[in-house]
Amino acid sequence: MNAMSTRVDWVAASESLHSNGYAVVADVLDPAQCDELRALYDAPVGFRKTVVMERYRFGRGEYKYFDYPLPPLVQRIRTAMYPHLADVANAWMQALSLPDRFPGTHAELLERCHVAGQDKATVLLLRYGAGGFNTLHQDLYGELYFPIQLVLFLDRPGVDHEGGEFVLIEQMPRAQSKAIVLRPERGSMLLFTTNFRPVKGTRGYYRAAMRHGVSTVHKGQRHTLGVIFHDAHS
Repeated sequence: MNAMSTRVDWVAASESLHSNGYAVVADVLDPAQCDELRALYDAPVGFRKTVVMERYRFGRGEYKYFDYPLPPLVQRIRTAMYPHLADVANAWMQALSLPDRFPGTHAELLERCHVAGQDKATVLLLRYGAGGFNTLHQDLYGELYFPIQLVLFLDRPGVDHEGGEFVLIEQMPRAQSKAIVLRPERGSMLLFTTNFRPVKGTRGYYRAAMRHGVSTVHKGQRHTLGVIFHDAHS
């Protein structure tokens, strides 16, 4: 079993995902692994696409999509975390009486993506400087998407940067939306829903849609690794 996966209390993480639509897990990466991933951002090769957020009105900052083959550490993270999340995802589909079911291994999910014409890597590194932010969005990339994704935090909040909190917005039925603001420490993993989660109401479960973004960075630099488990069309 992958060492990073064993650092996660999957019972507690799954319960938090079911109850809240997200879970924060501390100390998934050690400082050396965080530094290793941060250093990849300036590597001259290994990426298929760079996005400057201002050009698309996504916010202010920059991110890079990895190309295949993924760096070994990134590949291990994606492969090791997926099976635990597939169990949660399948429970969500069952609760909502949806027909979708997700396979037990990540390789099988990618096979389905490729059959659907989605064969571009979606794992990305993000860098924000002072004034940087990310508008609220969802990372769907195609008709076939996995309903849970994760972010790994590579910097020390309050030391390497100020601001840059992670923001989740949950759409409440017949009510105003709820904001959730998180400030995970370096090495932490945030698991959260890609699109919606089941919430139990008086007449059974309903879908609660969620979007995510990043508040303004006031100074310093903020780096994260975003792991989306499905591939993209482009």
